[in-house]
Amino acid sequence: MDSILDILRNNAVIPIFLTIGLGFWLGRLKYKSFALGSVASTLLVGVLIGQIGIEIPQIVKNIFFMLFLFSIGYSVGPQFFRAFKGQGLKQLAFAVIGALVCAGTVILAAKIMGYDTGVAVGMFAGSQTASASLGVTSETIRGLAMSPELKEHMLEIIPTCYAVTYVFGTIGSAWFLSNIGPMLLGGIKKVKAETQAIEKALDDGSEKIAPGMVWVDTPVAFRVYQADCDWFDTPRSIADVEKYFADKDQRIFVERLRLRGKIVDPESKVRIRKGDLMVLSGRSEVLVEESQFLGKEIVDHELLNFGAENLPVTVATSQVDGMTFGQLRQQPFMKGALVSKITRNNMSLPGKNNLVLERGDVLTLCGSPRNVSIAAKAIGYEDRQTVTTDMVLLGLGIALGCFVGALAIHIGGVPVSLSTSGGALLSGLFFGWLRNRRPTFGHIPDSVVWIFDNLGLNMFIAVVGLSSGATFISGLKEVGFALFFVGIAATLIALTINIFIARKIFKFSAPETLGCVAGARCGVASIGAIQDALESTVPVIGYTVTYAAANLILVFSSLLVLAFV
Repeated sequence: MDSILDILRNNAVIPIFLTIGLGFWLGRLKYKSFALGSVASTLLVGVLIGQIGIEIPQIVKNIFFMLFLFSIGYSVGPQFFRAFKGQGLKQLAFAVIGALVCAGTVILAAKIMGYDTGVAVGMFAGSQTASASLGVTSETIRGLAMSPELKEHMLEIIPTCYAVTYVFGTIGSAWFLSNIGPMLLGGIKKVKAETQAIEKALDDGSEKIAPGMVWVDTPVAFRVYQADCDWFDTPRSIADVEKYFADKDQRIFVERLRLRGKIVDPESKVRIRKGDLMVLSGRSEVLVEESQFLGKEIVDHELLNFGAENLPVTVATSQVDGMTFGQLRQQPFMKGALVSKITRNNMSLPGKNNLVLERGDVLTLCGSPRNVSIAAKAIGYEDRQTVTTDMVLLGLGIALGCFVGALAIHIGGVPVSLSTSGGALLSGLFFGWLRNRRPTFGHIPDSVVWIFDNLGLNMFIAVVGLSSGATFISGLKEVGFALFFVGIAATLIALTINIFIARKIFKFSAPETLGCVAGARCGVASIGAIQDALESTVPVIGYTVTYAAANLILVFSSLLVLAFV
């Protein structure tokens, strides 16, 4: 056993990746709806393994934390800057006030309980689920003028207090917003009714389900039909067939033909006669509804042997930015292109006609490559699957952000700066926005952003846990187990106040209120629980802007705790 421990102590890379692997595995485990999550699990595993005493250079966690902050900023940049106009400005204002409420609640709790700065900062990061603030506050503390002993004590106690309060901060927030939140807004039945009314208002009433929208479990269909109804006694053009369906407010398109036994592509001069075969594309339920007119469905593998595209396209043109989904479907460039999914900040949006599309939204288009390409150029830019990352942007972007963050101005002899952490986050926001405006450079695939986001933060957390593991037990004894219950109070009080502010002062709808409160504390688990409780994706409309803003505002509001406790 001693030899194994020596190997771990002398090769820090082993316990680091052991902590990451076990932390993610433990974070997946669920009991009913309860799950610890990867961040809390990684910290606890790191603390446990860290009991053997492991020294890890500070630069290791700093590098991964910068990757995490830059990726967060990059992914939410378009929506963050979008928030500075229209309805987004109102949600942005709430995100600022919500962050101040979170900070104020923790400051008050720390004052009442007599906690020192390190305890308060850790409690803020945990009870308000502001994990990213750990790096910013720790870096700020290292630059403060205080004795090395006091500084080291604060840096050691922060992760302890974070671990103690984070579990309820995450799980408790999701439970509270999905169960108690609706009760505070008039009851779950009333909130569901209001949600359904909003869903109905998002539609223009012309149809129950937008024909251009395909639900997750209903893919766009390409099927072969034989033109055998009397309507084809007179030869029909491609335009005639598609207009027939358009007059019935149905979107069905002719993709390929077998005319008198010969396969041809659809062209304006082509005429379809009785007995010819047509490959039609559309929503499967629409094709079923029209099957009586369409006639006999035929199995023709050769005719169906062509490529169809399922392409994510990011809204980036001024023409589509601000257009409703219903208006988009009627545009000439959408001929033959169906929308299977709409996402904003990786969250699915309801595909209703009156949904206003914003720059940065991602529409997944289905159809022939020719039609999809035409629509994609008009909408924005194609987000094709690729493994290539613009390493020039990544390297120079983080370096530039850290450099700007390191610049300081002196106020009363005290250096004030964004810190390298804040600089990396702001750099990510800027370059994410710029990439959205000028999509010819700076591509970072979603899978890479996911790696930087999850591995970056959890690697930072793992190193924090391993480094502080030896002092965790003594630190917990020092702050007392009462901190767990103080953290619960800080979580619930902040949530309750923010629900009241969102509903009574900002006059948000009930589902938007719950989405805004979840977003203002970066509550990914919370928004999922809210959607499940309301059986609707409407709360996402309030979540996206506040989530994007909170990634910056909530981090820097932690400095208020540092300043006032």
